[in-house]
Amino acid sequence: MSPLRAAAEPMTPRAGADSTSRGRAGADPASRPRLRPARLGVADLLRVGASGLRVRPARAILSALGIAIGIATMVAVVGISASSRARLLNELDSLGTNLLTVTPGQTLFGKEATLPPESLGMVRRIGPVRAAAMTGNTSASVFRSDRIPTTHTGGLSVRAASLDLLSTLGTAVRRGAWLNAATARQRAVVLGAVAAGRLGADAPRDQVWIGGRWWTVVGLLDASPLAPEVDRAALIGFDAAATYLGFDGNPTTVYTRSADDFVTDVRAVLPRTVNPEHPEEVQVSRPSDALAARAAATGAFTNVLLGVGAVALLVGGVGVANTMVISVLERRREIGLRRSLGATRGHVRSQFLTESLLLSGLGGLCGCLLGTGVTAAYAAWRDLPSVIPVWAVAGGLGATLLVGTAAGIYPAMRAARMSPTLALST
Repeated sequence: MSPLRAAAEPMTPRAGADSTSRGRAGADPASRPRLRPARLGVADLLRVGASGLRVRPARAILSALGIAIGIATMVAVVGISASSRARLLNELDSLGTNLLTVTPGQTLFGKEATLPPESLGMVRRIGPVRAAAMTGNTSASVFRSDRIPTTHTGGLSVRAASLDLLSTLGTAVRRGAWLNAATARQRAVVLGAVAAGRLGADAPRDQVWIGGRWWTVVGLLDASPLAPEVDRAALIGFDAAATYLGFDGNPTTVYTRSADDFVTDVRAVLPRTVNPEHPEEVQVSRPSDALAARAAATGAFTNVLLGVGAVALLVGGVGVANTMVISVLERRREIGLRRSLGATRGHVRSQFLTESLLLSGLGGLCGCLLGTGVTAAYAAWRDLPSVIPVWAVAGGLGATLLVGTAAGIYPAMRAARMSPTLALST
């Protein structure tokens, strides 16, 4: 038999060979259990990572503070913006979005147009219109006394008002009473919220100077968000305006309340209804659009402030990364000892990455609590509904974990690549 063939053929045990000899020779290497590195559980990782932070608590707190400031800024900005927007939306819900105002525009030659005196009656004939009222600017001024120069008007006006104005606008009387069929013919006046403050009138029966005569204040109004011109006006009856101020009776603003489903349709037919001959000289607006625009502007300003918070968060992330790099350099002997005792590179990498996540998570949690507290305090101070979106808190915590991961990757990889022999020798 050739040597090659003999080497190729398997060797068979000799007859009568003791079985114990095979046991002494050892089992087949393929059948031996393979050694596998130990795995660190989640609880072990958290314990090991927390122990690294407890060694230097002051440094950990200062590093987490940068993350906390960034997250607190973002949560507070979103919360304050959401609270302000919630109040605007509550105002819209309470005041309604079905109010339309009709005002005169300009003629073809650029002059100021006028609305016909019968405008209110024609508007009320529109089917879906539920309520309508009007005011007319008398061009007179109101003063606290007859000693004030006529040029010091304070931005206030005197307007003739129909008796159903408050019910149409949804404005309440704060003190006193609204005009009625009797007082609308007399020198009686109701002051808007801003006008009452500027004139120093805080109770009915006060006297104000209008058109060279004394007028008696019979009522003070609450604020009217959908009609700010009413807030800055002294309101009198149409009959009194014609008698004592020579008012021609032409309305300058007509207010209409329509059924919610027909607001667009009513808005389209109002110009031709009010002035059939010249509908192009009539302007129709929706006051609730101004509040909606304010809510949109608040959201746009929020995006700018969120950018500021993101920059603060980025600075905090750089601080965490710097802390972790220094920690790796200072703990070389610990890393070398752990590697010498059997810790793998994955163990070391996971340890330092966990430390970074815990550090960032601590800062993020404190930032969310701080931002929530700031939002609640601001809402209580400004009498706003405290609204903190869940997505803002969840997004803040998610951002901290992302920053912690990004900040800990390089230090963790650097610690894992460190040679045990060189680490122990330093």
